[in-house]
Amino acid sequence: MELGLRGKSVVVTGGGSNIGRAIVHAFAAEGSNITIAELAPSQGEKVAAEVAATGSASRVKVIAADVSDHHQVESMVEQTLAEFGSIDVFVNNVGWTIDRLFMEKPREEWEKEVQVNLWGAINCIHGVLPSMIERQSGAIVSISSDAGRMGEYREAVYSACKAGIIALNKSVARETGRYGIRLNVVCPGVVVPPEEESISEESMWNQMRDIFTEDVRERVKRSYPLRRLAASSEIANSVVFLASDAASFITGQTLSVSGGYTMM
Repeated sequence: MELGLRGKSVVVTGGGSNIGRAIVHAFAAEGSNITIAELAPSQGEKVAAEVAATGSASRVKVIAADVSDHHQVESMVEQTLAEFGSIDVFVNNVGWTIDRLFMEKPREEWEKEVQVNLWGAINCIHGVLPSMIERQSGAIVSISSDAGRMGEYREAVYSACKAGIIALNKSVARETGRYGIRLNVVCPGVVVPPEEESISEESMWNQMRDIFTEDVRERVKRSYPLRRLAASSEIANSVVFLASDAASFITGQTLSVSGGYTMM
């Protein structure tokens, strides 16, 4: 199937670790030119080097950006447009949480969850839309979570933010479809980066790996009909499809890629 992504300009926020890293590699395999927007640009450079080592013809640019800061997002968009001339695909991948019971969670963690997960998506969508509207085309894919579809134990504020991402994308899809712009959402299940995979110092998995012990992972696997956790590449493949010409009549949709954990 021809996905029509060769030579397209793609932005991936948080493209230096875990799911974001897999998304970068998946678009590189399609021949896209990629901007990695990273809070830890050195980690993004490692992924850019990985892509180059594959012999891919894709150009990869790394830009330091904190998605919770709308000024930095606007600068990142401007730098990408200056480098590649357009933004055809924007992937809102950045996410952050630490699992704790609602009444045991410190307020600073709530605030960071809202800033990163919800404000980050708002800032990025608002920042990239003007250039897409001007060109009368574009695809935005946002990473949410099944926590946002059903609410998740020990993830109350994170769940609220991820539900907000789903509603945000649906609303903006209604407003911008007339300009040929599509917005869709992917909800992964748990994706634990392998121990050998390099992650940035900003990654939530620096703390979450202690929570997702082998025993916890086995319990999570048993809650999925497919009885296993996802590989990051499996999430990336769904993102690439929704961003591609193969999904040209799909907008405002939410796809769970979670081994059947939710069936909505």
